[in-house]
Amino acid sequence: MTELSGGPSLPQERRVVTAVPGPKSQELMARKQSTVAGGVGAVMPVFAARAGGGVLEDVDGNSFIDLGSGIAVTSVGNSDPAVVRRAAEQLERFTHTCAMVTPYEGYVEVCEELARLTPGDHAKKSALFNSGAEAVENAVKIARSHTGRQAVVVFDHGYHGRTNLTMALTAKNMPYKHGFGPFAPEVYRVPVAYPFRWPTGPDNCAEEAAAQAIDQITKQVGAENVAAIVIEPVLGEGGFIEPAKGFLPAIRQFAADNGIVFVADEIQSGFCRTGQWFACEDEGVVPDLITTAKGIAGGLPLAAVTGRAEIMDAVHSGGLGGTYGGNPVACAAALGAIETMRELDLNAKARRIEEVMKPRLEKAAERYGVIGEVRGRGAMIAIELVKPGTKEPNPEATAAVAKHCHQAGVLVLTTGTYGNVVRFLPPLVIGEDLLNEGLDVVEEALAGLE
Repeated sequence: MTELSGGPSLPQERRVVTAVPGPKSQELMARKQSTVAGGVGAVMPVFAARAGGGVLEDVDGNSFIDLGSGIAVTSVGNSDPAVVRRAAEQLERFTHTCAMVTPYEGYVEVCEELARLTPGDHAKKSALFNSGAEAVENAVKIARSHTGRQAVVVFDHGYHGRTNLTMALTAKNMPYKHGFGPFAPEVYRVPVAYPFRWPTGPDNCAEEAAAQAIDQITKQVGAENVAAIVIEPVLGEGGFIEPAKGFLPAIRQFAADNGIVFVADEIQSGFCRTGQWFACEDEGVVPDLITTAKGIAGGLPLAAVTGRAEIMDAVHSGGLGGTYGGNPVACAAALGAIETMRELDLNAKARRIEEVMKPRLEKAAERYGVIGEVRGRGAMIAIELVKPGTKEPNPEATAAVAKHCHQAGVLVLTTGTYGNVVRFLPPLVIGEDLLNEGLDVVEEALAGLE
């Protein structure tokens, strides 16, 4: 795996030259605290100066191996040449007209690409927005308009955003929902097939979880009242949970049998992240609607709802949109990102990242009892940390691992309903040497727990 993209002048190396955070970052943090709302937190207390390939450099000259990609956003690498070229060309033409006032070709081109790339050979249409939460919220609007129903079904451990409706759809209280209610009504939560934590074990997890979910929907909501079932094919903030094989197809079939719009939330898992264009392809699941954002535009804000033409067209003219939705510069960046994904075959690169990461983490799991499970696909990999010999969540160990990595020059993220999962989302263009060096530091952190 070669070091591709992201500015050739940026050395692809881990380099720690000051304490973390360094003096310039500390000075900027003081300024941030005096002017930025306290609710806007930061995973690492360092301020970025440059980023590209597999590294992020801070204002003090420290260079961190990037195993986070801005939460799965810069999959093509930061400042990818195709993204920069196309966005810069568009900046010179115009920055905004509002697609609802005078449309432009870039918006149409992105929708054409989404029709080509998303699962299924049916006629598809798209609408473009700014963020993942906005996409999910609009998917619910579209499903309600199409079905004439109100109820929305979501799943344990799911995350769908921070707007009022998407907070209602999200399972985790802290930090996403705490103190922000009341939430939107007509949202119902059912079990998901979480193999590691399923009460009877992983073997019957898919069948039992699907049966429980369908039973709850049928008895507590009524299938005839459900507009949409919304699920992440790989649950992101819930802990990179891969539902047991067979669960997604069973839920999808139940939706089809009952006229329910099946929505795949691929905001974190889409665009080559799992080694396929979209994670739902792994079991051949074809959603009615699919929501995308994060990796779609190489770092610029863009999101989409793509789906069956007859469902997308159920909304009256003017019912979908927004001032900035499908911004022309973001659309140009998306076309550049998709160009890079194709030209570099980033699906293959994601699969190679899994080939490198999983065996090393599985060996570490044999050595360190704190690792309860290694899971994930492609470049969406996680370790769930537990009290050794149990399945009791171990958020303290998780925080310690992350802190060690950050101090040693490796950017990692934590996640999970119980705060006990270390997740890895490296740029798909990361050099293999950097990836292995980052894993060396993760193993040092795990050894330090002992």
